[in-house]
Amino acid sequence: MSKLRFRISMSLDGFVAGPDQSIENPLGVGGMRLHEWFFPLTEFRRMHGMEGGETNENTPVVQEWLENIGATIMGRNMFGGYPGPWNAAKPWSGWWGDEPPFHHPVFVVTHYSREPLVLQGGTTFTFVTGGIRDALEQAKRAAGGRDVALGGGAQVAQMYLNEGLIDVMEISLVPILLGTGARLFEHTGNQLRGLKLVRTVATQDVVHLKFERST
Repeated sequence: MSKLRFRISMSLDGFVAGPDQSIENPLGVGGMRLHEWFFPLTEFRRMHGMEGGETNENTPVVQEWLENIGATIMGRNMFGGYPGPWNAAKPWSGWWGDEPPFHHPVFVVTHYSREPLVLQGGTTFTFVTGGIRDALEQAKRAAGGRDVALGGGAQVAQMYLNEGLIDVMEISLVPILLGTGARLFEHTGNQLRGLKLVRTVATQDVVHLKFERST
């Protein structure tokens, strides 16, 4: 049965992006530091069409992330662009370049409709205005029995957490303090009670915490 799997990097004080997010600085001030452990890895470089990279204690965790994923869901902020209606005269193709690293269907939760965006490497962005459950249903159909990955940002993740729809949650806890920005667990209430810690992997740069929904 297809699962919804959420993964994200988070600071010790609970932020998944820094303050003042913008087109020029999509992760906000200091937000790139959340992913510095990830950037050197072979898996990251391969996803982005680069050669080389390193293998370390984080590698098996990342390899597991990428296994059996048939579709991805993300929010408008993670796709990119200014808030509000899309610019019909000059529609933006997001943060991800001409050949995004997904190589499968991606469903963007948004308030504003737009035609699907087909890019190289098998990635098609479909813009869903029917809410998070509609996006999940479409993603599961597109995944064809494989699992669905949930990206950011914090707001769309909170929506799925509050509806109890996340089956697996993996938090990569980075030992930095951002002080302000986008906090992951705001407004999530008691919905986290259904997620049980099942694995901890501690490395020099990050601690990976894996939670699964108890049945």
